[in-house]
Parts: sequence; C-alpha cells; structure tokens
Amino acid sequence: MSPGKRRGILIGGALLVVVVVVAAFFLLNSGSSTPEAATGATTVQSPGALDPNSAITEYLQDISENNPDAAARLTDDNAAAAVALRATRNALTPSSVTAKLTELQPTSAGAKQTSGTFSFSWVLKPGKTWTYDVPFQLAQSDGKWLVHWAPSLLHPKLEAGQRLVISTAAQDTTAVADRDGKPLLISGSGGVRPVEGNPAPLLRSALTGQVTAAAGGGFAVERVDAGGKSVETLFGKASAEGAKPLVSSLSLAAQGAAQAAVDGYQGSAMLVALDTGSGDILAVAQNGAAGNSPKALNGLYEPGSSFKIATSVAAVQQSGLTATSPVDCPGVATIGTRTVKNEGFELGATNLQTAFARSCNTTFGQLALALPADGLKKAADELGLNADYEIPGVKTELGKVEPAASKDEQVEDGFGQGRIQASALGGALMAATVATGKAITPRLWHDLETTVIKGYSPPPASVLGEVRKLMRAVVTSGTGRAAGAAGNVFGKTGTAQFGDGKQATGWFVGYLGNVAFAVVLENSNDSGPAVQLAAKFLKSL
Repeated sequence: MSPGKRRGILIGGALLVVVVVVAAFFLLNSGSSTPEAATGATTVQSPGALDPNSAITEYLQDISENNPDAAARLTDDNAAAAVALRATRNALTPSSVTAKLTELQPTSAGAKQTSGTFSFSWVLKPGKTWTYDVPFQLAQSDGKWLVHWAPSLLHPKLEAGQRLVISTAAQDTTAVADRDGKPLLISGSGGVRPVEGNPAPLLRSALTGQVTAAAGGGFAVERVDAGGKSVETLFGKASAEGAKPLVSSLSLAAQGAAQAAVDGYQGSAMLVALDTGSGDILAVAQNGAAGNSPKALNGLYEPGSSFKIATSVAAVQQSGLTATSPVDCPGVATIGTRTVKNEGFELGATNLQTAFARSCNTTFGQLALALPADGLKKAADELGLNADYEIPGVKTELGKVEPAASKDEQVEDGFGQGRIQASALGGALMAATVATGKAITPRLWHDLETTVIKGYSPPPASVLGEVRKLMRAVVTSGTGRAAGAAGNVFGKTGTAQFGDGKQATGWFVGYLGNVAFAVVLENSNDSGPAVQLAAKFLKSL
C-alpha cells in the first residue's frame, strides 16, 4: 500500500500501520515449542512426487538446503516432520548438512512401496563431522510418492519421543551466565538446557548455539528421552569438567521482570530493554500470543507517534525550535493535500513540549512539512534507526527510514505514518541514544563482539537536552502519565492503525535511569496498555 495514495482520517498518535515481520534465518525457539514460519505469501503445492526417485531426492535436497517445511511436505506426516526437522537443526546448529541418496530399491509396475538408504553428514564445528547411513521407506498415496516419516529418519536409533542434543560436559556446569554471573543455561548429560523457569525462552536457541560453537574438546551428540535424560552418546565425547561459561549481556532480574510483564498481557506483547551505558541487551521478552519468532528483535512495524522523538530532533536541530517554542495544534488541519486530525482534541496556540506530551498530529505534520525531504531520515540516522549490527546468534533489524518520496508522505512521516518502520529493539536503541547522547552498540555477549555493519553519530547534546524535556513531559502531564509511578521515567507513546483501520499497534518507548526500553503490543488499539506494561516492568527492577 503506497502511503502517497492513501486518503482518509488520521487519528490519535499514528495510523495505518503495515506490519512487516522479518523472519530470522536463525529461528529462536523455547524448548519444545516450534518457531513460527516466516510470514508472507507461499505457494501451496500438492504433497508428494510423481515417482519414488523424485520423492527421495527432493526430500534430501530440501534437508541439505535447510528447508524443513518443503521437506516435510514430501512426507506422510507433514506437521510432525516439520517440527522435528527444524528442532533438530536448531539443536545441533550445524554449519552445513549434506544428505545424499545411496540406494533406492527398484519398483515393479503397480508397486505401492519401496525402500532404500541415504547418508547424513553434519558439519557441527571445525574437525567435528558426523556421518552415518539412514534407511527409509517410500509409499504411494493418491498417485503421489511420499517419504514415510519416522524419528529414525533423523538417526536410525532415534525412537518416538526422543531427540538429538549437543552436550559439551559430562557433569552439570554453567554453560551461559548472565551479566552478574548467575546461570542461564546448564550444560551436562542430556545437553544444554535452561535453568529452572526457562528465563529467556525466546533466546534459548541463540544462547545454546553459541555454547556449541565455543565448545572446546568436549563435544558430543546425545540421544535423550522426552524428559531430557541421556539414553546414549551417538557421536563424540563430552568433557569431564566442561568449558568456561560464556557470559551474556542479559540480566536474570530484568529478563524475569520483562517476561512476567508480557505474560500478564492477554494480547501479543513484546519488550526489549537495554543498558544505556554498555549497550547490553538486558531483556528480550515475548508472550505466547506473540509467538516464538523473534519479532522483538527484528519485526518491523510503523512506530506511530513514538517516531515524534525523531521529528522533534529534526525540528530542534534543523528548524531551530526549543521545548518552549510556540506551535499551533488545531483539531483538524489541511497540510499539503492531507487532512490531519487529532483524536478528539485541539490545543490551539501552545508550545512544542505540550504538543509532544499530548501527541498532537496536526503540529507534527506541520513541523515535518517544513523540513527538507531528507530531514526526518537524517534525524532517524542520528538516533540509530538505520544502523546495522551483527550480533552472534541472532538476526536484528532496527528500522527503515528513507527520504520522503512526496510532500504528502513527508507529512505522514512526521507522526510515524508513511513508510517509517522500526522494531522494538530499534525503539529501545533510539531511547538509549536520547538518554546518553552517545551511539549505542547493542550486544548480547560479553565474550563475543557485536560487529558494526553500519554505525551512526548521535544528535548534538544541545538538541537532546530539549528532546529530554519533551519526553519527560509525556510522563508528567501527557499520554504516558501511567508510567509515573515507576519513577523518573522519560518516554513517548504511539499508536498505529493498520489494515482497515479497526486494529492498531500500541507503543511506549523510553528510559528510566540506565535502562532504555520499548514495548510493542500488536492489535492493542491503544498505547495505554503499553504504558502500563512498561510501568509494571520498571517497578519490578
């Protein structure tokens, strides 16, 4: 949907959000649950193949290319196969997998079944390649040939209810600690597992994968039962003592508070928290309604009025405004060819701080129109929304802000409409930049470096000083008053409608002390619940 072609009433802090969920190649899961597939249009194909050779060769090619959904469609149990194939790949975290046909029994005319053997080769880490043969069966159904699914297709000894795991230590040791040295993951017989309570379910695979990658001499593939008890070591040998624990940036206390906050919300909720001094990712939380795909780290949404932080940076830096500068906030205004409305209020002649605190669309549409075409992009660049990082174990997207293609789009961009997009991680990084006046490099590890693909330079201190006044007013006298009980909170609310306009995503981004945060609630229709959720999180710290 082209923003330049949209017409209609603009309400509240923002509108018409287009949700773009960017799926990570490295899908994070939470134990036995299954990561969600990437959203988007897919072509539904009739399952199976026309002949036995095509069925097994296509299945093996999909396995080798890490396409579990396509491979599963060539089996007689699509759902079970997709879950098991994906979970095994995530558990073993191979650098590559090769599956090759070694034997296929010939079939006579009219035959409905056949069998054969293929070889599996997993490159698990340098010098650790696991190769073995797997027998398989094929059967014809409704004129199509399908691979008969069984756990033994993953390993001939694997039985129903069992799974494959990586173990690096024979005795229980801490595999991953939080920033304060408290255990997050334990390595031992039965593989790497979270501590009691599974405090960081969304990041379990990311953390586990780095344990596997960093393992020293101890390295084994184990077959475990449904309860995680080791049945047999199939490959390698675990270390008697275990490797030195990896140290993550997570805070067990912050992660627990974040997870409790989102779990207490009935709809889809996500929360990201950063340490403003170090860039440590303190917490990444989603509830069950948000699913297991890591949208908090890489899901791009229109940010609604939370983007007025960037518009204010541009207005102060490029147009010379201050928090006390006079502005106009009519209830309805024609700006360019756009008719912009507030949600049932007008302030008339006021100042920038009050217009920001009350989230006046008509004010910020006018401010945006007075900027150069790339004015908002420059401000977004300075707040890190167009930066890019590689964090070991996870894929992140911060945002996407481009120069407006037209004056009408520029108006919409001023209050987070148009083509502006941001993730929860991007919102937290934007708030952290305002809080510190420094470029923030987010990190998940103290042992492993974040690679800066595209960095940024923050706005001048004088500009951020004015913006902090605006963000504080949101909590003391504006749309974020419900966060005031948590302390000296600075923030900005946002709502963004999408689809037919009956649903809206709620935002609240900000900071308290050295903790920057962003809350995103899909389909909440209001930013109020996001403010309340953030307050619950902050009060628990």
